[in-house]
Amino acid sequence: MKNIKNYILAASLGVMAASCSDFLSEQVPQGTLSDEQVNTPEYADKQVTSAYAIFATSEDINASFSLWNYDVRSDDAYKGGSTTNDGDVFHQLEVEQGVLPTSWNLNDIWVRLYNSISRVNAAIHAVEGCDASFKQKDQRLAELHFLRAYAHFQLKRLFKNIPFVIDTNLSYDDYSQITNTKYSNDEGWQVIADDLEYAYGILPDTQADKGRPTKAACAAFLAKVYLYKAYRQDDAASHKVTSINEADLQKVIEYTNPAIYKDGGYDLEKDIHNNFRPEEQFENGCESLWAIQYSRNDGTKYGSLNFGYGLICPNIVNVTDGGCDFYKPSQNLVNAFRTDDKGRPYLDSYNAKNYDKAADNADPRLFLTVGMPGLPYMFNPNFIMDESSNWSRSGGLYGYNVTLKHNVDPALIDQYLIKGSFWASSMNRIVFRYADVILMRAEAYAQLNQGGEAVKLVNQIRERAAGSTQTISNYPVKYGVKIYCKKYDEGSYSKEDALKMVKMERRLELAMESERFFDLVRWGDAEKVLNEYFDVEKGRCNIYDGAKFTANKNEYLPIPHSQISASNNNYKQNIGNW
Repeated sequence: MKNIKNYILAASLGVMAASCSDFLSEQVPQGTLSDEQVNTPEYADKQVTSAYAIFATSEDINASFSLWNYDVRSDDAYKGGSTTNDGDVFHQLEVEQGVLPTSWNLNDIWVRLYNSISRVNAAIHAVEGCDASFKQKDQRLAELHFLRAYAHFQLKRLFKNIPFVIDTNLSYDDYSQITNTKYSNDEGWQVIADDLEYAYGILPDTQADKGRPTKAACAAFLAKVYLYKAYRQDDAASHKVTSINEADLQKVIEYTNPAIYKDGGYDLEKDIHNNFRPEEQFENGCESLWAIQYSRNDGTKYGSLNFGYGLICPNIVNVTDGGCDFYKPSQNLVNAFRTDDKGRPYLDSYNAKNYDKAADNADPRLFLTVGMPGLPYMFNPNFIMDESSNWSRSGGLYGYNVTLKHNVDPALIDQYLIKGSFWASSMNRIVFRYADVILMRAEAYAQLNQGGEAVKLVNQIRERAAGSTQTISNYPVKYGVKIYCKKYDEGSYSKEDALKMVKMERRLELAMESERFFDLVRWGDAEKVLNEYFDVEKGRCNIYDGAKFTANKNEYLPIPHSQISASNNNYKQNIGNW
């Protein structure tokens, strides 16, 4: 006989997974269960379903698993809200001042992600105990290893030095011995890759249930992990990129092979905007490799809605009253979409002037990413944006731009945009999409000094961008904007020039998808880029007066103080004099 609590121990010592207990109480009797009761296909598959569910139900507005709350550290976005005190802990992240190990938001995302790992490990334990009568045993184990890798990946991007919980048979006493320094940075990435390599060998090309990962989804994830791993940061006294590993880059090339994705039917959407539409015909499209599945019709009051973006809806009077207007696109990001007389980005001087819609050419992705005064919000001409409180709760402190990719047309209220405690949507959140695969492959080629191959791949993204005008085709005539986006000339390029193009294209293509800050850290560019950004922003807004990115500190968050205390000091604090 085994006590059920052994199955639901939280990954971090002292943090019990109460959410797992709630789920189990609905499925099994309280008290103890025999191995025969636990290790049945029916029970095990319910555990698997629960492991999937927690990635939608455990996040909330302050701890979105998209990590948008933490991307406000980048040059893509302002925190937003009404004042700097509205979500003050995220203001501290934005200006990189006052971030403390005791900040509640850091412990919040830590606990939620480790509770997710706990739920996954409980499912792995149950499935492993099943015999051959569980026909899908191997596939379910592969799916669970994928999910566990995802939670560890998010934690590692945030905190760098984390405890890895990969043994599903640990006792409570075993948990008390776990450290967050068992693995070097490089070894930690390999732990995540090992979970995924296991899954890759088993997962099928297609899945009937769209929320389950496929072989291509796992390949995309592996490529991302090896790309992070390639930028070695194993100096214990710094977060500097000390070398770039070619073997890891070759792994990126291997797992971004187009043949892998063709077999699963994956490709670029004809229009990038199709990835960010809530209607059922656009969900799980050809570019969506793996997405968190949300819904509005599952028999509960609010369905399985995405409340992780609950703070970003604008506060349109008498329409979306209660919208909190967080995560607002920065002027710096808007300027990056300007194009020159050849239809290409200003790689070195994009921020030399502010975008002027009457004078400047722009990449069409600008109008699919950022809502700006004078243009329709969510492409609905009934909601023309202006410089009023509808579009800035802060009265312009954070500007009047609004993010578009994760918001929903107000005309769809009560269909795909639903008011609960906060605004929520049933639109899926794409975690891995094929455009990212192409750009990861381009980056690997650029770093391997194959600039010509890298630029060919960048051109695939730019060509799709140029044709992404289905919802904005009337903008030039009706609103006076100038849309102009062209490919680069093909040929040979130096490593330096190719990397500039790749890095800019990642920013433009993945803008407001919570990748930017982590890219800057991975490249070793964060200190230079963000301090230059702060210097300009100080002239626009006084909230940046004290902003400063401190190298070898601000690349990663401090380990939450409560977790160090609960670990009997087995967890060591990150460097940086926190």
